[in-house]
This record gives sequence, C-alpha cells and structure tokens, in this order.
Amino acid sequence: MPLKNDEGEQIVIAAEVENLPVMQDFVNLYLEKLDCDPGKRLQIEIAAEEFFVNIANYAYEGEKGSVTVKTGVSYDPAFIEITFIDSGIPFDPLARKDPDTAAPAEERGIGGLGIYMAKNAMDEVRYEYKDGQNVLTMKKLM
Repeated sequence: MPLKNDEGEQIVIAAEVENLPVMQDFVNLYLEKLDCDPGKRLQIEIAAEEFFVNIANYAYEGEKGSVTVKTGVSYDPAFIEITFIDSGIPFDPLARKDPDTAAPAEERGIGGLGIYMAKNAMDEVRYEYKDGQNVLTMKKLM
C-alpha cells in the first residue's frame, strides 16, 4: 500500500442503473490494487452499489445526468474513500430517519433500509451539497 495520500482515480458515467456494473468494476479494480481485505471489500461494494443505485433512480427525476465516482486513500488513520458526485436535485440520504429494525417488517415504512445498511457498513459517511452538486463520501478503515 502507498505510504502517502493516494489521490486515486475517477470516472464519469451516466447515472443509470444499467451502468452499475461499470461502477462496480471501477471500484473493484481499485480495491484489488490496494489488496483490500475481503470482508471490508464486500462492505464497500455493497455500500457503493446502494449509493449509486440511489443516485441513478432519484437524482435526476427521470432526466438524464451523470455521476462522478472518485476513489482514494487517506492516512492517519488509513481510510479507503469512495466519493459520488452528481448534479441532481439536492438530497441528503443521511438525513432520513433510520428504520426501526426491531419492528416487524410489515410495521416498517417502505424504503430506507438499503441506505441504513450502507451507512452501517462503512466507518464514516458524509454528505454535502456544494456548488450545485451532491457530494457523498464514504470511508472504510483499511
């Protein structure tokens, strides 16, 4: 692994569910280069899939748009970072109240479980709306 911050790589793809494999391949190749632990890798992959699909389904309200996916590593402490940037409608997926996972499924509201699972799979997730863009960064300790 590198001994300094790694600026990583980025791709810009259409924010469409059909591009999920493209995003997954991009993230997977980066995690392979880092020789990421398989358990952590699975958690990162699941969270990245959830956030990407959320953007693809809701960010542009039926219109076409793109998403930038950035990878990187920061140290002290060492984190793998994946950032999603889109110019869709402002939406903070982290602001939604977590579902009551203790309640029976039929008593829970629809939606929100995927974001909840993605947030809990990662060590840190943060959102900001900056310069007309949604910026969601997820981090996992290496």
